[in-house]
Amino acid sequence: MAQNDTVKLIGSWASPFSIRARAALHLKSVKYEYLDEPDSLNIVQYIDEAWSSGPSILPSHPVERANARFWAIFIDEKIFGSLEAVGGAKDDEGRMAAAGKLMENLAILEEAFQKSSKGLGFFGGENIGFLDLACGTLLGPVSVIEAFSGVKFLRQETTPGLIQWAQKFRAHEAVKPYMPTPEEFVAFAKKKFNVE
Repeated sequence: MAQNDTVKLIGSWASPFSIRARAALHLKSVKYEYLDEPDSLNIVQYIDEAWSSGPSILPSHPVERANARFWAIFIDEKIFGSLEAVGGAKDDEGRMAAAGKLMENLAILEEAFQKSSKGLGFFGGENIGFLDLACGTLLGPVSVIEAFSGVKFLRQETTPGLIQWAQKFRAHEAVKPYMPTPEEFVAFAKKKFNVE
């Protein structure tokens, strides 16, 4: 892309997927025009490959890159699938089963975080990267499901690393300007679904 071309990012302020792309552009110091519409994780990969400015978002080592993509798919398919199942359950029995699966998947993600972060704060170590952006999209939906169900899914006894990671992620200078607070996510969901 030529340096004088204007980058246009299509997204939605409340979309966890837009936060990925906005934070990636921030990390790469790319100025852009923001258009409020839907978006995708592929944008993050494109941003990393198109701009060499700022830190690399995807790991440079092929095994680590494949691992990051594997866990991003796990997040998008398994954890988001579990979140949707909790929210869409027709009865308490279905909701309890889906909540159990969500907790199980979060425990698996916790283990992956502990291994990949090496105690340094983010999935890739000291710096925010691809998997952090992929996982960060869970924070809003988890906040909403927790508020609506009254169940805490991120718990100190089962996901201590993810809890600390979430605090660091939300506070990161590339994320903070774009990430709504848990209260804003809940208010948005209540308005969207016409819930008091």
